[in-house]
Amino acid sequence: MEKVVLAYSGGLDTSVILKWLKEEKGYDVIAFAADLGQGKELDGIRRKAEETGASKVYVEDLTEEFARDYVFEMLKANAVYEDKYLLGTSIARPLIAKKQVEIALKENAGAVSHGATGKGNDQVRFELTYAALAPGLKVIAPWREWSFKSRTDLIDYAKKKKIPVPVSKQKPYSSDRNLLHISFEGGILEDPWMEPPDDMFVMSLSPEDAPDKPVYIEIDFKKGVPSAVDGEKMTPGVLLQHLNELGGANGIGRVDIVENRYVGMKSRGVYETPGGTILREAHIAIESITLDREVQHLKNSLALKYAELVYNGYWFSPEMGLLRNLVDETQKNVCGKVRLKLYKGNCVVTGRKSDLSLYSEDFATFEQDSVYDQKDAGGFIKINGLRMKIRKILDGKKHGKK
Repeated sequence: MEKVVLAYSGGLDTSVILKWLKEEKGYDVIAFAADLGQGKELDGIRRKAEETGASKVYVEDLTEEFARDYVFEMLKANAVYEDKYLLGTSIARPLIAKKQVEIALKENAGAVSHGATGKGNDQVRFELTYAALAPGLKVIAPWREWSFKSRTDLIDYAKKKKIPVPVSKQKPYSSDRNLLHISFEGGILEDPWMEPPDDMFVMSLSPEDAPDKPVYIEIDFKKGVPSAVDGEKMTPGVLLQHLNELGGANGIGRVDIVENRYVGMKSRGVYETPGGTILREAHIAIESITLDREVQHLKNSLALKYAELVYNGYWFSPEMGLLRNLVDETQKNVCGKVRLKLYKGNCVVTGRKSDLSLYSEDFATFEQDSVYDQKDAGGFIKINGLRMKIRKILDGKKHGKK
């Protein structure tokens, strides 16, 4: 029997896929579950995979690696897709696929498999990573091969095969959780006019139910990376989880968007990203006083490209390597402290300071200073306005005006 390593979550799709690969296709299935901070969702996952037919099960704790080498790397770029999506699912896929490839090579497996649908982005993210790291592996994408047409078909198959799944026809939307966020899509959410039910959310309170008293926090940064909260140093995974709890308790991080998938269609996604929302606001604030103006503007212009590369699955591409090196160069002096106020869904920066700050009260003041002569502004404006002045003069001559 040929071995295949399946990226296994224990959800509806991958549970059915595991059984299908074994019984319908005759594979020896090795299940790999990546612990990226899903919490209790992984309880009993090893036993479930074995009972569903896996010959071997890997469950690996990747939370610190995920936070350090993926989430915080992306944070340094201030990457956000289409203004709102903080890329929680997108940034997890290359790490899962990378570990999946490592297991396949270790186990001498000839194939890898994933549970992404033929309509979504995840199939691209998984398979581009496979191509970049182990192009010789065979890829099995069941959603592009089998006869099932919908998740309702999968639910029926799971019942027939007595596979326990955490989805019902009454709540058919799917979710994907990790340390950075949780996403919801499909089912009742496919109607973009339908408001998400409040009992769907798991990481955050609604802003209406959040405390009436604001919470103030301080975050330290070293070379663009968060290192401490309220003076307490933490590992990346612990820090992100701590901010998830603080942000969630104050109703921060909910997003409801219709986004453009890489494969060409629009889809509606609902996300909770409490800790990531706080960190992004704080990082932008510390950059505002430590980055040179032109460096900051150039970096901001590239953030959109960075986000697209993450969203579309090009984490291990040459162009992403180039961008990441550039971003790292900009972060050398991004050090300091940011104070924020968390209140009923709002995350407000209330202070920022740094020993490497380029901001000076002495220079910015409206009082007398020693580096700026206000008379110089006249010449500056004349030079910068010259092209517009000339255009207007020439335009008037063309129309017979003096």
